[in-house]
Amino acid sequence: MITGKHLDRRMFLRGLGAAVGLPLLDSMIPALAAPARAAKSPTRMAFVYVPNGIIMSEWIPGEEGSDFSMKSVMEPMEAHRAHSLVLTGLTQNGGRALGDGPGDHARAASSFLTGMHPRKTAGADISIGVSVDQVAAQKIGAATRFASMELGLEDGRLVGNCDSGYSCAYSNNLAWRTENSPLPPEINPRIVFERLFGSGDDEEDAKSRAIRREMRKSILDSVVDQTQSLQTTLGATDKRKLDEYLYSVREIEKRIEANEKDARRMPPPFPKPGGAPLDYREHSKLMFDLMTVAFRMDATRIITHMMGREGSTRAYREIGISDAHHPLTHHRNNPEMVEKVRRINRFHVEQFAVWIEQLKNTPDGDGSLLDSSMILYGSGLADGNRHTHNDLPLLLVGGGNGALKPGRHVKYRAETPMANLFVALLDRAGVTVDRIGDSDGTLEYLSDLG
Repeated sequence: MITGKHLDRRMFLRGLGAAVGLPLLDSMIPALAAPARAAKSPTRMAFVYVPNGIIMSEWIPGEEGSDFSMKSVMEPMEAHRAHSLVLTGLTQNGGRALGDGPGDHARAASSFLTGMHPRKTAGADISIGVSVDQVAAQKIGAATRFASMELGLEDGRLVGNCDSGYSCAYSNNLAWRTENSPLPPEINPRIVFERLFGSGDDEEDAKSRAIRREMRKSILDSVVDQTQSLQTTLGATDKRKLDEYLYSVREIEKRIEANEKDARRMPPPFPKPGGAPLDYREHSKLMFDLMTVAFRMDATRIITHMMGREGSTRAYREIGISDAHHPLTHHRNNPEMVEKVRRINRFHVEQFAVWIEQLKNTPDGDGSLLDSSMILYGSGLADGNRHTHNDLPLLLVGGGNGALKPGRHVKYRAETPMANLFVALLDRAGVTVDRIGDSDGTLEYLSDLG
């Protein structure tokens, strides 16, 4: 695990059913790069989805270029304006009916990262294209422990009819490994945590978890000897980085444990899977925290995250809204309903902004995790009332290791395929493709104004 005097980036602290990956430390840099060159962090990609569209009049800036104003829904991202690219004018034509009739919610989610039109079926013969995250995973996923991670905040079925004759697999998934194989999002923080820090042997990990629970031990307790041994070899800066990292891991573990206790106290039908908090804010924060840890320990470089399944009927009582989300979006311009949808839209952005702040404050090489990431936030529907799939609400955040020039609102010609953005993002992640979905080229102006 140690090369010469330098630590290997792939080093793990191993213990009872545990494999704790480490953050990038200064003592790893010579093992990552030639001595004459500064270490470069890997480029990460994340795709964060919100369902049921957005109140577009409170999203689209009125100005182009760098002097744009963030309207009400996007306003929580104001502190991160310099790291944000607002992209307007992009279309997912595959989300439209194209002769198939109703089913816009199923098509919105399934086309969002594939750029394709799903086969209308509620049976097993589902079919759509490979999603952009999986195109990347197939090319660069071997460099990490997990080729990709698929996460979410709302459970959903994979079979049956969820939207006017479309399979639930279309509404409830973003990631598609093949045209017939969706990768369901994991909503349980406990499972994600154990996957990140488990040994990789499912049987061994299950036994180890049982032993730790019986002994009331943290996963970090099982690697304490290796941790102490490693610390004796580190300089002051690396010791601080390691301590801060392990503290953040333990805090996540403690919050998962606390939420599991809360869930067990709730009477049926309220209990959620162990570790899935009842409070949306806490659930969202836990999942975003786990995404940060996954990037920081280089467990994966590709993540998809559904903040709600498409067609979601979740009520957001955390902000005083007891109405179901999806029916509210069919507001027919009723001012009271429109305002409730606006508040839900803003609430989603608030949770996302908390994660962006965390990435901005998390060191990674010569910069931060945000500097090395490309994070796309958006929905497969623009106006949820009319089920429009053009001029989608899209926000691209991060620096992509210098491959993006954020801090701007870029307006593209009407009906520009969103898949052109995928071609551009893949290229910046070191993956060259001729086309994906319905792309007809690449997307310009992400790196400059020319």
